[in-house]
Amino acid sequence: MEAFGFGFGTIIAVIVVIYLLSSIKILAEYERGVIFRLGRLLPAAKGPGVILVFSPIDRMVRVSLRQEALEVPPQDIITRDNVTLKVNAVIFLRVIEPRKAVVEVSNYVYQTSQFAQTTLRSVLGEQELDELLAHRDKINLRLQSILDTHTSPWGVKVTNVEVKQVDMPESMLRAMAKQAEAEREKRSKIIHAEGEFSAAQRLVDAAHLLSSEPVSVQLRYLQTLTEIGVEKNTTVVFPVPVDFFSGIQKLLGKTDGDKPAPAKTA
Repeated sequence: MEAFGFGFGTIIAVIVVIYLLSSIKILAEYERGVIFRLGRLLPAAKGPGVILVFSPIDRMVRVSLRQEALEVPPQDIITRDNVTLKVNAVIFLRVIEPRKAVVEVSNYVYQTSQFAQTTLRSVLGEQELDELLAHRDKINLRLQSILDTHTSPWGVKVTNVEVKQVDMPESMLRAMAKQAEAEREKRSKIIHAEGEFSAAQRLVDAAHLLSSEPVSVQLRYLQTLTEIGVEKNTTVVFPVPVDFFSGIQKLLGKTDGDKPAPAKTA
């Protein structure tokens, strides 16, 4: 070694420099390093930036603080009104305390997924189908509250839970379609009946108005004839009121009464 110009001290210095260089770790802004020194957890997580990890004395576990999306696989659920469904959901979570996420649980993502599956079945099993479809936001908030209570001791925060898809049997879809069709038909009949009632009411008002001024009836007849003539029809229908015929009959009756009776012959 002396022949190459290297002494023992130089070799030691090179080894120390290599060890220090290998001890340098760089953590991104969204990462934290949980350090175990001789098996004991250090009081605070390291990072971001440049940190020193003196292995084998120190052991570092990287933890990401970014929000993660966890998809819950489809679950077979029987609602309170005995309807079988397949429901899946998506969970948004993030690590708040890296030390607890490493020490308190072996795999917080897997644990959260298992809790989400059981919670999804239990919560949705207490709901009726109409409530599940109409009040999904309320159910999402309840799921989030329950999951957040379970994951809080691990330093994990569940920020949001969304019921993603509800798959129903074909028979239930047909039944719901028939129900919607019947509901719309009911509304159409009600609207039609209300229209008929309003039209009848307006006709009654018009009849009272026309009866107060008999001349207005004749004016209405003339207006009708004018409208028919504009359309260039070959046939003209002239409406004659029933009172007109009754007036003629009375007139004929009076005429017959005024005639002298025939003379009787002996």
